[in-house]
Amino acid sequence: MLLLPALPQQLTVRGTNDAAPNRLNNPCCGLGHVAQHSVHSAKLQSKAHSQQPSRPSRSRRLQACVCGVLAATVESRPTILVSEKLGTPGLSLLEAYGNVDQSFDLTPEQLCEKAKTSDALIIRSATQVTRAVFEAANGKLKVVGRAGVGVDNVDLEAATEYGCLVVNAPTANTVAAAEHGIALLAALSRNIAQADASTKNGKWQRGKYVGVALAGKTLAIFGFGKVGAEVARRARGLGLNVIAHDPFASETKAAALHVKLVSFEEALSTAEFFSLHMPLTPGTKGIFGTEAFSKIKKGARIVNVARGGVIDDVALAKALDDKIVAGAALDVFAVEPPPADHPLVGRPDVIVTPHLGASTIEAQEGVAVEIAEAVIDALKGELAATAVNAPMVPPEVLAQLQPFVTLAQGLGRAATQLVGDSGFTDVYISYTTPRSDDLDTRLLRAMVIKGILESITTSTVNLVNADLLAKSRGLRIIESTVPSEGRGVLTSMAVSLGTGSSKFSAALDYRQRVSVAGTVKDNHPYLIRIGIFDVDLALEGTVLLCRQQDRPGIIAAVSSVLASNDINISFMSVARLDSGQDAIMALGLDHYPSDSCIQKIRGVEGIAEFCISTSS
Repeated sequence: MLLLPALPQQLTVRGTNDAAPNRLNNPCCGLGHVAQHSVHSAKLQSKAHSQQPSRPSRSRRLQACVCGVLAATVESRPTILVSEKLGTPGLSLLEAYGNVDQSFDLTPEQLCEKAKTSDALIIRSATQVTRAVFEAANGKLKVVGRAGVGVDNVDLEAATEYGCLVVNAPTANTVAAAEHGIALLAALSRNIAQADASTKNGKWQRGKYVGVALAGKTLAIFGFGKVGAEVARRARGLGLNVIAHDPFASETKAAALHVKLVSFEEALSTAEFFSLHMPLTPGTKGIFGTEAFSKIKKGARIVNVARGGVIDDVALAKALDDKIVAGAALDVFAVEPPPADHPLVGRPDVIVTPHLGASTIEAQEGVAVEIAEAVIDALKGELAATAVNAPMVPPEVLAQLQPFVTLAQGLGRAATQLVGDSGFTDVYISYTTPRSDDLDTRLLRAMVIKGILESITTSTVNLVNADLLAKSRGLRIIESTVPSEGRGVLTSMAVSLGTGSSKFSAALDYRQRVSVAGTVKDNHPYLIRIGIFDVDLALEGTVLLCRQQDRPGIIAAVSSVLASNDINISFMSVARLDSGQDAIMALGLDHYPSDSCIQKIRGVEGIAEFCISTSS
């Protein structure tokens, strides 16, 4: 059975025209109902006892009534186990809603025993919530809350199997991270850390530590999400001109903050200061490497409070040696703590801090409140925007849609990989189906959004939070159905992104949208259209797409380059509009080509453009 975003097992999927409540939009639907039912049952029992033939005195009846109400209240209040220290504001919220059990330093056996009687569990990073915990709870545990971002210490698969929602607190440290970025920016511009160390060593080197002004300079923010936007607000207050690069940021949001969105190359060549806030994805890993540093202004300074892996440490060390980069301030590292021989930690032109972005008293209290609210909302049966695990889809629905789940995610990912620098806001999803009147598209829509967002962010997207995350990123989802013949649930799907900018111009359709379409053959997803070209290729692995002149010899030349680099071709598809016009060639590759191989393909005569897409 396919595991998708987190809902209790009793949920049912209804058609879009059903009059019954849309329970799939409720991550814990039924939980609030259960609590209400407990109160109702207790009141009925109290009433039944009061109708016994032998009636007690009025005072005894009043006492029985009060006790009955109290019993009902206690029974309806969930038990919330807090296994690690949590800020007082968060605890106060929890205590107002349920019965809080603060039990720290539990052994695995003790945690399993506690889980048997707990409705919710709140942890930080030390508590390991293993499969054994969910097995011991046997469905009693309804929500696990992680006071922080990472959930590596929770067995998400086991949580899903037992219908337990897992939520985290990803936003409370936004301001703290932004303030730390600004602090490092100021310290870097004025050599604060170096001057402090020098003075404490008995030196007085005013001339050596002359800094540079922030006012009037340009700051380039890479990654214009929540933290990036907060950095922009504060940087403008310091007199900095702010630009940003984020292909998927909202133009409206940027304009409201007086920030100009620019291309990656323009940001590199324009700014004197760089502040990094992008997630670590396959597309951003090592993005600040030798090539990027060769394009920046000499004497630029770089601050990283995002993820260590976005910077190539060796390349940055060389850029510092060559005085291309004047200084760097790093709060994050690819491996934490960094090893003793790290090429940047011991340098006098680099400021380092031990991942302090979220380390303020206020941020820690904020995390406590955020996770308390998320857990309470889940127990109430309300939508949890920070759900990080996937629910089990009812078997009858899954049996029909399962072959198209992978297709939907793959189309979203493929379309996103073809987008150019300008980004997009409109997402068009078209379903060709014999059942256009009662097709429930929520699961497929969520998987398209998952394919899009997980290509460009570190967000975990699921059926619970897909629409909310899409909205928060400024995406507008437009769905349509096209009637077709047949008896299946779907014939094909298409995903189009509202942008005229593409890394591969052949991917643009007649409306100048990046467009891909696919279908399922023998339970495997296939791409059947790119832009206006009909193709037939498996939607998996590494694919080389080429737009070329329609003449002999080009396919052989590209194949020869790949063969000389020991890259096997697993499949090939060629499409053209008409004889002598442009054609596109799609080649399935056993592995990703090297930089030198890519340069040789670029040099093949007749190749107008090409790009490489991957399914992971």
